[in-house]
Amino acid sequence: MKSQQVDFGRRKCIRAGTSAWFATSLWQILQSRAANAQAAGSVVSKSSDSNASFGRAKRIIYLYLSGGPSQYETFDPKPDAPAEIRGSFKPISSNVPGINLCELLPRTSTIADRLAIVRSFATDDPNHESGGYWVNTGHKYAGPDMRSLAPSDWPTLASIVKMLRPTDGGPFSSVMLPEPIVANPNVFLPGQNAGFLGRRWDPEILRCDPSAIDFNIDSLTLPEQITESRLGSRKALLSEFGALQPVRARAIDEYEQLRQEAMGLLISGTAKGAFAIDQESATMRDRYGRSKWGQSVLLARRLIEADVRMVFVNWPREPGDLSAPNPLWDTHAHNDVRMKSVLCPQFDQGFTALIEDLETRGLLEETLIVAVGEMGRTPKFNASGGRDHWGNVFSFVLAGAGIRAGQVYGASDRDGAYPAHDRVTPPELTATILHLLGISHEATFPDRTGRPLRVVEGAPITALI
Repeated sequence: MKSQQVDFGRRKCIRAGTSAWFATSLWQILQSRAANAQAAGSVVSKSSDSNASFGRAKRIIYLYLSGGPSQYETFDPKPDAPAEIRGSFKPISSNVPGINLCELLPRTSTIADRLAIVRSFATDDPNHESGGYWVNTGHKYAGPDMRSLAPSDWPTLASIVKMLRPTDGGPFSSVMLPEPIVANPNVFLPGQNAGFLGRRWDPEILRCDPSAIDFNIDSLTLPEQITESRLGSRKALLSEFGALQPVRARAIDEYEQLRQEAMGLLISGTAKGAFAIDQESATMRDRYGRSKWGQSVLLARRLIEADVRMVFVNWPREPGDLSAPNPLWDTHAHNDVRMKSVLCPQFDQGFTALIEDLETRGLLEETLIVAVGEMGRTPKFNASGGRDHWGNVFSFVLAGAGIRAGQVYGASDRDGAYPAHDRVTPPELTATILHLLGISHEATFPDRTGRPLRVVEGAPITALI
């Protein structure tokens, strides 16, 4: 059954006797909840997933380091490479003998025993758009224009999780925050929506700044002039919905049910309670770091505690990033300065805070953490002191539920330029994530025409699980 959507303004309010406005994001949340049961029942699981780690993860926090972090200044330092390749930073020992990290990650070096570090990840794709698409969907980009959305786009991992492993109780299954992935000049990239599955399976993209003093999510906040009691008395507004947008007669009952649930969601505060980050102690907020990224990671922890299945945390842009030569982790200029003063300190603080916080709360054993970007950086520096795009080899990190921690898997060569052994590609990472979430890599789901499709054309990395 198809339904039509009304384009609601973010700050429109519900007016007695005239109109009924709800934010589009809230409406999409409730539509997805209504569709989840039907789609989730269509998964075909195979018996080959007999590993004890299958389904160990009840939830996932996916830290996407947009721009492409340098492997040299993070998880794969190369002290034996020539000076023009190894850079100015030195490796430091971790709390696992034989595992060294860059000196820019001192806190992370103290939790290496909780991590599985992969140093042989490769896409051979030096593009943010198609490389990120492959990493975040598990499928190579095959569309007509990698800087625009296409009906043939494969759904992002967050959409697959939302469809096949919807949350049991809360209103959200997959959330993306604090902003979507965009390329200069502010282009929304494929690989982060539901693609050919249709918009009802899009992750809930919440544009927000959890570090702001007046932080709130507009779509989960009542307008000032509408009290909870007043909202609860507005059941008569349901009959006015038909005047806002004509719909088929068969869809009216569904719309009314969804709107009743929307009212209940706003009244009960079930969803917005998870966003009350000001309830955290000042000490905890300081521990994650008061940056937009650090507070987004803290918010991700609050959301998974509220039964959100997957939280996709994008590295946020800073003011001026859309015109800067080195936005996000895309260090085309002044690589060393930016890695030392901005990027690594924020990551090092927020990432370790998350791991330690989850462990203290008893959640690490059932929460999968992934930290990955769309590419690495070139072995040699350019004339601007930066490292350019490099998809031939880079690193990612896993932690938490079902992961064999305290190890490095795979290796790059002496210069950090190519895999030396145990090359890993995005389908294998996707299959590993799905396996830990209890979705077989051989599972199928129907596309919009009913044709069965495999979730991923790859197998889990057995050495990591």
